[in-house]
Amino acid sequence: MTTDVAVDTRTRLLATALRLFTEHGVEGTSLQMIADALGVTKAAVYYHFKTKDEITEAVAEPALRELSRLVDAASQLRRPGARIDHILEGIVDLVLRNRVLVGVLFTDPGIGRAVERSLHGEMNLIGRIHDLLCGPDADAATMVATHVALAGVAMAGGSPTLAELDDETLRTHLLATARRVLGRRHRP
Repeated sequence: MTTDVAVDTRTRLLATALRLFTEHGVEGTSLQMIADALGVTKAAVYYHFKTKDEITEAVAEPALRELSRLVDAASQLRRPGARIDHILEGIVDLVLRNRVLVGVLFTDPGIGRAVERSLHGEMNLIGRIHDLLCGPDADAATMVATHVALAGVAMAGGSPTLAELDDETLRTHLLATARRVLGRRHRP
């Protein structure tokens, strides 16, 4: 298998796996189902991944890597308001680019477990996001508002109910709502 063919097959495999996870759940999707949907043998799937857990983690990995880069970039900004805007806008954009994955994340525990496994080396990533949004001495109300804003952005962004909204419309409303929850005024 040439490198380009292997990369293309891996990319198609991950897209197919995500589609099947959406339809059947992680637990309800077998390696054979993925192979059948791709029109390849199960051995071809094994060439890229030894287990369904590896596939599940690989489906989530690019978004988690992007989230880590986003947090690193926000951490470099000097003004707290700039850090908050950067992280909030970045998370909204990340959610919008990964609407299907985020939707599955909140409805399928198999994806949630994969994300936890993938974050194992970066368990402080979520804590870093909260620190950037809350500040070091946040009170309970600020911490709760931050959790509500982040969960709300993710859940609404991945919601099948809102799938008909175009990305720009949803982005505008997610940012405005998250800023209200966080006590920040909407900025055009």
